[in-house]
Amino acid sequence: MKILITGTAGFIGFHLATRLTEMGADVVGLDNVNDYYDVELKYGRLKESGISDVQYGKLIKSQRFDNYTFVKLDLTDKESLDKLFKQEKFDAVCHLAAQAGVRYSLVNPYSYIDSNIYGFLNILEACRQFGVENLCFASSSSVYGLNKKQPFSEKHNVDHPVSLYAATKKSNELMAHTYSYLYGIRATGLRFFTVYGPWGRPDMALFKFVKNILEDKPIDVYNYGKMERDFTYIDDIIEGVVRVIRKPAVPNRGWNPYSPDPSSSLAAYKIYNIGYNSPISLKRFIEIIEKNLGKKAKKNLLPMQPGDVESTHADVSSLIDELGYKPQTPPEVGIKKFIEWFKWFYKV
Repeated sequence: MKILITGTAGFIGFHLATRLTEMGADVVGLDNVNDYYDVELKYGRLKESGISDVQYGKLIKSQRFDNYTFVKLDLTDKESLDKLFKQEKFDAVCHLAAQAGVRYSLVNPYSYIDSNIYGFLNILEACRQFGVENLCFASSSSVYGLNKKQPFSEKHNVDHPVSLYAATKKSNELMAHTYSYLYGIRATGLRFFTVYGPWGRPDMALFKFVKNILEDKPIDVYNYGKMERDFTYIDDIIEGVVRVIRKPAVPNRGWNPYSPDPSSSLAAYKIYNIGYNSPISLKRFIEIIEKNLGKKAKKNLLPMQPGDVESTHADVSSLIDELGYKPQTPPEVGIKKFIEWFKWFYKV
């Protein structure tokens, strides 16, 4: 297969590109390498993939993988994106590129519309125009918004997001369903639950906590620590994505329009949660970090942030029943691996 992965200078995209190239797939990676967070980390991921001398619009062959090519491109550049699709003739697309972050959407909302809505529309249109029928795309656990019933199920209504980021992800799901219904694109949305691990993002809690504790700085603990998250290790996320690419969505022939299941359709459309399925408290999360660092955290206890939620818990029964897979890396293992990577990369 020839697969386009968007967001390969990003955290999840980097790991997916590595995994698929090692499996023998012909991978083209795409990223605009924006400055939402430290671009040196993004270029570090690219370097790890064998990519150097990056120039806008130029296809760069990996020096590490014969079957990996990267191009720096913005998803809002429709002309260049269409040219890439026409030239490369992709069998599948895994769309991971997005403007990430809940809190950043409170201060820079337009970047979310540009990347997550307009950019995704360009991906859908390119799939339609150039005959790509296998599409998977990143959604987010944040779409569950004000929902309180847990574990969160893909069969639950998700009409009450509490951040613009979450609203754009719900919009992506709706847009994908429309294109699946109208044009036969086999579209699968993946709701990721708090992904962490080596090469992770600096705006995520684990990265910030480790960095600040090592530098003897206080860590910001929101809602006074009364939070729970279904932390999901990166390798578990990647395994789920790979299985989805191998098994694209199909129509649900038993779908009932009088009692519609939001996670499937008469169209070839499917939504999956990918989460560890066992949330832990922020307090316990910090304790594991402290144990691995051999150092206590100085905590700056703060109220809940706008756009945030108190807890997340993924129902992964569909993932188990339909793809034969359940994430299995415990936080004690995943956090240790992240800290080992952090110390290596930053020479701590």
